[in-house]
Amino acid sequence: MIKAVIFDIDNTLTDFMRMKRAAVEAAVEGMIDAGLKAAKDELIRKIFDIYWANGVEDQKIFDKVLLQEEGRIDYRVLASGIVAYRRAKAGTMALYPHVGATLSELMRLGVKMAVISDAPRLEVWLRIVDLGLHYYFDHVITADDVGAKKPAPLGFQKALEALGTGPRETLMVGDWAERDIAGAKALGIRTAWAKYGDTFETKDSGAEFELDDIADLIAIIKGDARQASPAKPRAPSSKAAARRAVQS
Repeated sequence: MIKAVIFDIDNTLTDFMRMKRAAVEAAVEGMIDAGLKAAKDELIRKIFDIYWANGVEDQKIFDKVLLQEEGRIDYRVLASGIVAYRRAKAGTMALYPHVGATLSELMRLGVKMAVISDAPRLEVWLRIVDLGLHYYFDHVITADDVGAKKPAPLGFQKALEALGTGPRETLMVGDWAERDIAGAKALGIRTAWAKYGDTFETKDSGAEFELDDIADLIAIIKGDARQASPAKPRAPSSKAAARRAVQS
């Protein structure tokens, strides 16, 4: 029986890449407006090349791209990019449909919930609080907390310990098959792939369940509970008991 759910956050609860693309585009426009001589589409491509190489949480991304483009950092241009990025991020960071309703129903069902994220600790908490998710989660575990990113086992082990559940009582929900799903499966944790958040054109997630919508979780957990609790045999009716008495 599933007693706890561990969630990834980016592209599982939040449409992170939609926000990232919009914020980067705004940042590039801001830097060009402040005097940076660059072609917009080409600069966006270069920024994402750096992200893919260093991770999408690179906090020095605009410093690096300015050094790459001009060999120095013009702080007017840098500040313009950062301000534009933050404004666009605030305007586009949003939950996927049905996230709030699903988390509320899980809470009502008594299911414990935690988050494991590879993002820096402060960034994770800023997202969670900004989106009003901090009321739902018993525990939030980041790469900063355990010194390792998924699929390393440390974050998953810490989550199981904090939740007080065993691997077969726990379901990991994430969008990244090679990190979220593979990392959880290595410890025997059950898995659900957030297909709706996939950005890798994944062909086979390897997960026990696949979610077209996060709301699919409710049916999975309720169905698992029914399987784990087989119906008790009903007491015979008085008529049936009377018939057996006569036959005997």
